[in-house]
Amino acid sequence: MPVINIPKRLVSCDLIDFAAATPDEFISLCERQYAARIERAVDAILATPAKVVMLTGPSSVGKTTTANRLAQAITRRGKRSEVISLDDFFLGAGLYPQRAEGGDDYECPEALDLPYLRECLQSLCTTGQCEVPQFDFLLEHPSGHMRHVDGRGGAVIVEGLHALNPLLTGDLPARAVYRIYAGLREEYCGADGVRTLATRDIRLARRLVRDCLFRGHGADFTLDLWPHVCRSEDAYIRPYKKLADIQLDTSFSYEGCLWEGVLATKKAELAPGKHNQARFQTLCSAFTGFAPLPVTKVPADSMLREFVGPKKGKKN
Repeated sequence: MPVINIPKRLVSCDLIDFAAATPDEFISLCERQYAARIERAVDAILATPAKVVMLTGPSSVGKTTTANRLAQAITRRGKRSEVISLDDFFLGAGLYPQRAEGGDDYECPEALDLPYLRECLQSLCTTGQCEVPQFDFLLEHPSGHMRHVDGRGGAVIVEGLHALNPLLTGDLPARAVYRIYAGLREEYCGADGVRTLATRDIRLARRLVRDCLFRGHGADFTLDLWPHVCRSEDAYIRPYKKLADIQLDTSFSYEGCLWEGVLATKKAELAPGKHNQARFQTLCSAFTGFAPLPVTKVPADSMLREFVGPKKGKKN
């Protein structure tokens, strides 16, 4: 099957600012574009006999929300679909491989219960059903509870860092698996055409705020871990990008206008130490070239709510 590749695009900040002058229309357009990408991906999935959709991408590209949007779109078309997170197959505290510099390595595939994971994927391909473990992230151990997954007649979305790794799918029937690589495909430049903001910086802003809001981590934790996260992406994710049947763009052109304000409002919670202060300030200054938009403009059901949090008084 030929790979559907989406090259990165370099967009002028001036163009973004021009569009941001009419924020409601600009945001609505970006949200419709993302929704259209989801529908096109579902068209491609359902045109194949695939029973399992493996979805990967580097940190903070929106894998969780994107996987759920794909499953919802498949369900709307009258087919069964559920989402499985590879994180539920973590081995648990005391069983993880160790990083060379010390500490648990959550990023390598061996941090997962690979034998049982392969068994689940094989069951999905043959019967359309499987039993998925539930991981307790507070206790850092499998909970002992299982979830029944039924994708008969449809396709189950399996999302996680190692979803395209042949260690997981190498023994599965080729036509039973569809592979998606999700990633940001938009970067930004000044009037001189020189890149001022890369996709990795946008993902770092997303992760800093998400870790603060939902995981109780300050900027030091995220910034200290980020080099290891990036090395792991280069080692465990990008080498298998070429195996993807389609690349799914999770960029939102208007989000560059959000981050300076969002990071400023979280300044007290983030408050990096001296060793990270320069890195944090450099990241914040990368967004000063955008016309600011308030986070309240982000729709309640936007994928970006995975990172900036739900609107007050509304469910995400």
